[in-house]
Amino acid sequence: MMFRHPVRNLAVALFWIIAVGLSSPRRADAAWIDTWRTANPVWRGVHVLCHGNATLAELQNSLPALASAGVNVLILEVNYGFAFESHPELRSGEDVGKSEAAAFAKACRDKGIRVVPQFSSLGHQSWAKTTFPLLTRYPDLDETPGKFPGNDGIYCRSWCPQNPRVNELVFPLIDEIINAFDADALHVGMDEVFLIASEHCPRCKGGDPATLFAKSVNDLHGHIVDRRRVEMLMWGDRLLDAAACGMGEWEAAKNGTHRAAQGIPKDIIICDWHYELLSKYPGKPADYLSVPYLLAKGFRVWPSGWKNIPAIEAFVDSASKHRSERLLGYLVTTWGAVRPSELATWEPLKAGFERTKK
Repeated sequence: MMFRHPVRNLAVALFWIIAVGLSSPRRADAAWIDTWRTANPVWRGVHVLCHGNATLAELQNSLPALASAGVNVLILEVNYGFAFESHPELRSGEDVGKSEAAAFAKACRDKGIRVVPQFSSLGHQSWAKTTFPLLTRYPDLDETPGKFPGNDGIYCRSWCPQNPRVNELVFPLIDEIINAFDADALHVGMDEVFLIASEHCPRCKGGDPATLFAKSVNDLHGHIVDRRRVEMLMWGDRLLDAAACGMGEWEAAKNGTHRAAQGIPKDIIICDWHYELLSKYPGKPADYLSVPYLLAKGFRVWPSGWKNIPAIEAFVDSASKHRSERLLGYLVTTWGAVRPSELATWEPLKAGFERTKK
């Protein structure tokens, strides 16, 4: 976060020192996470969209079955669905409470499952006709302010990575989520960012998409890792060159953001998602080239699939050719395709976990 006024700089710095110092998790689970790391050299994760306390209750009832199925990490996409106190105007209406989050996190730890909450950042600030709370309440923070009414003609809105008010608003939300789940890691999303360096943004117009994307990643890393001392995860598609990987614009970038991989910290865990067989793509690349590419950049890589079982098997087999301590295991995403109560017996989950070598 950059400010030009020295008095305000000092005030903001003091605020963060006091706020983080008072609000940091107790880290009562420090010994637990050390034990967890030793016991789980292979990460078998599930990504679930959270729709308030009802999702937590359904998941909590399913924890014994999920643990038996091999799940040891749960990525819980919370976003604005939390009972925020710092900015209650940014609640979504399907809000997880603090006490419910704490109870759920404890229940997961009791079953040996690590909870990693997710707050989708930069992109995915809307879906279909619905714009999410940040850009609804503060439309001046939009990368395309005043444009695309009803979200017609775009995929998802983005916030402006150069507007300092974004971090002033978002960082307290992140803190509340970390604290409530007593989390030792946070997933920041960052996938499918198409609106960046927009001609409609007074700050970003004419800018380099890679530089702007890296700035957003580095701002988040500075708060989450450097200040809060927790691990940071993100989706990897914007760090991949679509032409070099032989993939489309969803799974890899065609707008230049891939060059940001050079300028972001290598302790970030990259969730490398691919959902289709390579035969889908023109030229039919012989392998999923993203895994060796990201490993060569120095990242830890977590291959991630969805519901196409032949694609899952092909991707896991391809990734396994590049065995490394930094190749973490397998993450199955769900995107509403299965209820939490049915997840433990979901065939795509079983296919991915069975294919992942110990």
